[in-house]
Amino acid sequence: MSVTLSAQHSPPVPQPATVQGWGAGAGARVLLARPGSVEAAAQALRTTRTRGAIARGMGRSYGDAAQLSGGLVLDTTALTRVQLDPDTGTVTAEAGVTIAELLRALVPAGWVLPVVPGTQHVTVGGAIASDIHGKSHGVDGTFGSHVQALGLLTATGELEELAPQSELFQATLGGMGLTGMIVWARIALRPVSSSLLSVDTDRVRTLDDALAALAAPGGRYRVGWLDLLGSRHGRGVVTRAEHAAGGPSDGATVPARATVPRRWPAGALRTSTVRAFNELRYRASPRRARGRSEQLGPHMFPLDALDAWPRLYGPRGFVQYQLVVPPARVDVLEQTIERLRRARVPCYLAVLKDFGPANAAPLSFPIEGWTLALDLPRGAPNLGSALDALDGLVAGAGGRVYLTKDSRMRPEALAAMYPRLEQWRAVRDRADPDGLWRSDLALRTGLVSR
Repeated sequence: MSVTLSAQHSPPVPQPATVQGWGAGAGARVLLARPGSVEAAAQALRTTRTRGAIARGMGRSYGDAAQLSGGLVLDTTALTRVQLDPDTGTVTAEAGVTIAELLRALVPAGWVLPVVPGTQHVTVGGAIASDIHGKSHGVDGTFGSHVQALGLLTATGELEELAPQSELFQATLGGMGLTGMIVWARIALRPVSSSLLSVDTDRVRTLDDALAALAAPGGRYRVGWLDLLGSRHGRGVVTRAEHAAGGPSDGATVPARATVPRRWPAGALRTSTVRAFNELRYRASPRRARGRSEQLGPHMFPLDALDAWPRLYGPRGFVQYQLVVPPARVDVLEQTIERLRRARVPCYLAVLKDFGPANAAPLSFPIEGWTLALDLPRGAPNLGSALDALDGLVAGAGGRVYLTKDSRMRPEALAAMYPRLEQWRAVRDRADPDGLWRSDLALRTGLVSR
């Protein structure tokens, strides 16, 4: 269904601003508006003359997905209404509501979101546009798999209510905000009795050991941390966690205990310090532990305890390169680690997870197999050429790179990795024939034409 929005609300006056991705890098000068209603957002689109528009939530996309140089950026963080329906086990939330805000409201009421990412500071709109995944993809799929309906502000100024059966709904999941501005969503929930998790931990010596531990039975939430700077590449720690019965319900999020200063000196974070930290982390982890109680927030969102942590990388920031390959191509993970080592590109953080089957959305990132996320300092020599080579390796194996994390992929790599790209473009072009919705990411990779 669709409804034409009223024109009687005064839109916010867009102001010049500079916005940037979570990994720093090239920012963008934009016109930034923060509408408090969908009517105000529609009016801002009608009255602001720019080269296009894109929505933006908390700005946690690592690259340039939520910015448009010279264009209109609609900040959704004032859209924060939430309604829980315990009879149906659903919550309806506006686009600017964050994962943290939802968890703080839902868990004490006996509910949890089935899928949460590695940070609590992601909005509902961003979660759908990126079709985020979490540590439970093998069981629960993506965030979008639990969305029962959504409201989309289209290029025509209408608010469309979309159901999962709609082609436009599927194009919006993982569609990077290029089909319209997500306004609200109705999300199915899972009942829980507390914020406690029961966690199994294994310290592993090799990548093969990590893969085996992740594949072991038990645990909805599975993740592996790998040390790629130590003398034994691929050692790490694997955890498998499940919701526990009973206990408190006030630990669903994690407070920031410190903030990295804005003027953090370049070079303070270097290979030698990260190597020493990794050694301590590895030695401090238990060799084998079963059923340890941990709060959901600290377990799921450990980096959120340090606010603005990307500043540790200095003003140049970092690149997160996240890939996924089919189950039979685990060799690509080994080759990726080895090629970065030979290119002398240090990896300061490496996270390994397993994925279940893909969903129906053409641009959704997860496919069945293994995913590896790598945090790499942007100033590392040879970084660009090393990642270009990895793009070819991943695409040749039938894998892909996550667009939400990307800040440097070329159009030919995108086309090789996403075989349903033309299907997505056809739906998107019907919904937005004049190409109103666009971003720096979309223009750089050729997702949309200039």
